[in-house]
Amino acid sequence: MNGVFDLGGTDGMGKVQTVENEPVFRAEWEKAAFAMFSNCFRAGFFGVDSFRHSIEQMEPADYLLSNYYEHWVHVVESRGSAKGVIDLAELEQRTKFYLENPDAPLPRREDPELLAFVDAVVKSGAPANRPTDKVPRFKVGDRVTIGADSPRGHTRRARYIRGRTGEITGAHGAAIYPDSAGNDGPEAPEHLYTVRFTAEELWGPETAEPNNTVYFDVWEPYLTLAS
Repeated sequence: MNGVFDLGGTDGMGKVQTVENEPVFRAEWEKAAFAMFSNCFRAGFFGVDSFRHSIEQMEPADYLLSNYYEHWVHVVESRGSAKGVIDLAELEQRTKFYLENPDAPLPRREDPELLAFVDAVVKSGAPANRPTDKVPRFKVGDRVTIGADSPRGHTRRARYIRGRTGEITGAHGAAIYPDSAGNDGPEAPEHLYTVRFTAEELWGPETAEPNNTVYFDVWEPYLTLAS
């Protein structure tokens, strides 16, 4: 899937603004957005890859003009509505109520199991490694080329690596395949590799910075041995 979210190598987007000692949350509502993600992930609204795909389906202008946690709220609304657990009309009414009554107390619910889940995931993550009977087709040191086609739906094959050739520097076993799981398919684990590309291979000799390299994690179906 090609879209405005695939920004690697894109020109004209302006300088990346960095903030020294940036806070984890810039506003109180972002804390609620983080909590909603954890709750909905636990409830089965989405996995990490389908979560990303839902963000990719935002209107391009909305995507570019909204911030990180606004993207998260969009996913909760869209996935919740699609699964029939969020009524968008009711959500609109509640939003209007709190805009008109900003000091009104928010609903509260105690959920010790959710807090324990969030605490565990924040500290340890949610590993994507999965067992598989598939024998890896590639090994460290192989030179490989990334498929140049444009997949439909969700993929982790960024545009700027398509058709490019690099060297495998790491083999990580099998992991959830985003091109399946992100499109509401099964986890379908595939072997995962780290590939090193030279800047010249990615950007061309005229524009690449000398001696630079880029490392990118890719799944086995993306790869063929370089001729």
